[in-house]
Amino acid sequence: MLIRRTIEEHCPPGVLPSEEAVNGLHGPELIHEAEALAAAIVATIDKMQLRVMMKPPSPSIKQ
Repeated sequence: MLIRRTIEEHCPPGVLPSEEAVNGLHGPELIHEAEALAAAIVATIDKMQLRVMMKPPSPSIKQ
């Protein structure tokens, strides 16, 4: 529950399905919740890397 709450508070919206969705799609076992948490972490990293790759380079400062 603590990991889920942390992901919900700090990761982009939509990377972690609700507990009800996880239970309905994958099952009620702890392994299913763990898989959803792991997928949310991977999705967050992917989104962060995409933002870094899309960011234009800083202009060089010449003196």
